[in-house]
Amino acid sequence: MVKRRNLSTRAFGAEPGIPDVAVLAAWIADHRGTPADIITYLLDQSLAPQLAAGIISPCAGGRFYKNRIMECLAGVEEDKVTGEIHLNPHAIIEDAAGIVLQKKGTLCAMPAPHLLGITDTYYHDEQEWNDAIAGVYQDLMRSMRDTGIKGHVLICKTIQEPEIESLVRPNIFVFQPEPDRESLACLMEHQSQIAVGRDYVDTVLALSSEYDLRKIIIVDPDTESIERALECLDPDQVSAGGYCTDISPDYWKNLVDEAVYTR
Repeated sequence: MVKRRNLSTRAFGAEPGIPDVAVLAAWIADHRGTPADIITYLLDQSLAPQLAAGIISPCAGGRFYKNRIMECLAGVEEDKVTGEIHLNPHAIIEDAAGIVLQKKGTLCAMPAPHLLGITDTYYHDEQEWNDAIAGVYQDLMRSMRDTGIKGHVLICKTIQEPEIESLVRPNIFVFQPEPDRESLACLMEHQSQIAVGRDYVDTVLALSSEYDLRKIIIVDPDTESIERALECLDPDQVSAGGYCTDISPDYWKNLVDEAVYTR
């Protein structure tokens, strides 16, 4: 008998958008007595709908977390490196504690270093700058993991191999929402799990003859893309992923509803 079965679901963050003043003021009033600002609000709003929808591997954060990272960087002024760059992690640790309070085992998404838009006017050496900013990110993510965050998603606009080589670890996942074939090949060279939109499933499956593919996470899947993946992979190698960039209150619920296949 044919049965409908559920794929596992995984989030790669969200971009909730800035609320109006009244909504933010009401939220801050509800959180009086705890450290809270606009970034805290956005972290909460990125995560809460995932938890309500039952996402199996939730992920707070998104590209908006750039503002917190920049706030916590020393040695940077007006987006330019002016001295030895290092991290003041207090606010980041508070963020991590708030996320863990909502749900243990949650991931945190943030922009990859190239999305910070920082110009190096201090090191004057590409390798030194890459090592410096990668070291800051490693410290940042370690501080959050020490507070209880399970791992991290680095959201990319482009794939920059020195950055990838410096940062990819088992608990750090690189996600490029709009890749091309070359970018996917570079990613698959460094990580055995890959997340792509449904239009890129065939490209990943074609590249799997050259690279070790252990899992594909289809972002915003439909029945056709799931079935195409299952023609080549076992069900435990296929997941449904989400990255919410709109304000739809039903985005995560709809993702769970679509994360099914028949066998």
